[in-house]
Amino acid sequence: MPVTATRSTDARRNILDAARRIMAHKGYSAVGLNEVLAQAGVPKGSFYHYFASKDAFGEALLQNYFEQYLADMDRTLAQPGLSAAERLMAYWQAWRETQSVDDCQGQCLVVKLAAEVSDLSEPMRLALKEGTDAIIDRLERTIASGLTDGTVEIDGSPRETAQTLYDMWLGASVMAKIHRNIACLDVAMAMTRRLVQP
Repeated sequence: MPVTATRSTDARRNILDAARRIMAHKGYSAVGLNEVLAQAGVPKGSFYHYFASKDAFGEALLQNYFEQYLADMDRTLAQPGLSAAERLMAYWQAWRETQSVDDCQGQCLVVKLAAEVSDLSEPMRLALKEGTDAIIDRLERTIASGLTDGTVEIDGSPRETAQTLYDMWLGASVMAKIHRNIACLDVAMAMTRRLVQP
């Protein structure tokens, strides 16, 4: 790869990484592009060299977030030596830990941005839909694996259960932000155990 292309890729990545850190705390609309560019160490005025529009930037931000998130999720759900139920609970434990940081303000861009950007930008809404569908797909496969190895018992289909669990944890994470404590996440963990473990 030529040096110029490498620098361009690095600058684009720096912009996305800086935006992710800032928006995890402030949201999407409250963050100006100049703040992101300054944090990324990229000159003002060069934003449109890397992104066609603010919508395209938001879409790329979410796609980048989900790429990293799904890679982490895949590692958690593929831990050797664990049953499907143990891998599934390890995923929820990791969720609880990441959503407990910063006075329960968490690190999840879905929790932080979903309601805000779904009405602002169709490309961002679709990126959220694609990313969350991919999460639910992985949960569904793990639940199905647990049915096969006998470590998971559910009422309903693996897909319905995966969707219900994800929705519950998303809601619990929002409530943890509102209450600024992890009690909602602990309730979600207890309910998850009841829903999937024999």
